[in-house]
Formats: sequence, C-alpha cells, structure tokens
Amino acid sequence: MSKLKLEHGISRIRRAKLQSSIDQTIADDVELMAEWSNNETNYVVNELLRFALTQEEDFQKYKVSASTNTSRPAAIAKPSPAKSEPSPTSASTHA
Repeated sequence: MSKLKLEHGISRIRRAKLQSSIDQTIADDVELMAEWSNNETNYVVNELLRFALTQEEDFQKYKVSASTNTSRPAAIAKPSPAKSEPSPTSASTHA
C-alpha cells in the first residue's frame, strides 16, 4: 500500500472551486493535518483527494477508458466537406 506524503510548506497551487460538505470530524482532522504540515487546508484536501483517487483501481480503469472514449470520437467525427460539382453529362448545352 502506498503512503500519503505531504511536503511541508508548499501549498501554492492552481485551484478550481468544488462545493462540498464534509463531516466535522474529518474537517477537524484536515485542519490539524494542515497545521502539522504547515500548509493551507486547501492543499491538504487536494493531496488527500489525489492520493485517494490514485489508490482506487476501478476508478483509474474507468478514467483511462473515459479519456479514450472522449478522444476517439473527435478524431473520427471529422466529416469531409461535400462539394457539389456538376457532372460533365449534366451540363446543358445551348446552341
């Protein structure tokens, strides 16, 4: 089993807002871990989630298949533009 490793004092990361409610006991532990590691709470939450997601094998398999499925249609679904050119026999001849 892998271990979660928090580097001390490196909590500057790009963030996206994710609204969620967590149990108070978990929130308390996250705050304590942030204090212990000298990092922002957001950093600790990100690292914990990143660690948990990499440990979940079924999710990792799904993630690979989902990214494969989303990239394939984009490559296949490139319709070539249809040009309407008159055929040589359909051209009308006027005398």
